[in-house]
Amino acid sequence: MSVRRSVPAADGVALNVEIDGPADAPVTVVLAHGWTLDLRIWGPVARSLADGPAPARVVRYDHRGHGGSAAVDPATMTIEQLADDLAEVIAATAPHGPLVLGGHSMGGMTLMALAERHPDALDRTAGVALVSTASGGLGDGMLGLSPRTAPLARRFEERVYGSRRWSTRSRIGRPRLLAPALNWLLLGRDADPEAQRITAEMVCSCHPLTVSGFRPTLNAHERDAALEAFASIPTAVLVGSRDRLTPVAATRRIGAALPLAETTIYPGAGHMLPLERAVGVGGRISALVAGAVLADR
Repeated sequence: MSVRRSVPAADGVALNVEIDGPADAPVTVVLAHGWTLDLRIWGPVARSLADGPAPARVVRYDHRGHGGSAAVDPATMTIEQLADDLAEVIAATAPHGPLVLGGHSMGGMTLMALAERHPDALDRTAGVALVSTASGGLGDGMLGLSPRTAPLARRFEERVYGSRRWSTRSRIGRPRLLAPALNWLLLGRDADPEAQRITAEMVCSCHPLTVSGFRPTLNAHERDAALEAFASIPTAVLVGSRDRLTPVAATRRIGAALPLAETTIYPGAGHMLPLERAVGVGGRISALVAGAVLADR
């Protein structure tokens, strides 16, 4: 059973947190989600980690402006701010003991920024999972489009973001209408109906200003150098072969900076790997937890 609580960020923003698993588990896993999503993307993985044969304590949370966390001024919608928020979540929910950190998409970028801004948070980190994410290069393309066609799409996007209709909407849209496009963009062809449903519900419930507010920081994200902080930490790098947003090439770029990391490519899977391949992703994080337990003995 999940325990829900609110953790204040350094600037007072209320962050929605859910905790699963036994309070006395030897390792705490902290999971960060991606842009326009919320902590539900980690639901199946969190349950497998909390209820497995060697249970971990699992902390999931919503980024500012996402899910159950408070809405914020777009000026604070940066990956740097998300790293500061993550540091507060760790301090409030897991102040002691070994950690395993997992980040999906923008959540993985948040882990990279955490290494830059809060290197002390890595002192207790015994494992890192970078899932469907990138260390840079996002400004070269856009939402699965090629660098050649992306500029046209970006100009259209900017017009939409600047419109009054966009800023006054409470949510992106209706899942039934947007599901076909979201399935193409975010999921592999064999994604099950539950993964499709959760994906559509998360994205469609996101506030439009959260979508547009975080867009510039994604384009500016360049953190190859930050990956060096993970060089001595067991790290798993995971991606789907049909990921349109952070494709296999982005994973190869991370792997080049972390030659000792274990890279796994899931055939046929898209960007929503924690939902599409929950067993595989949970297994890789569970292996990091097991390694953390051994290292702590």
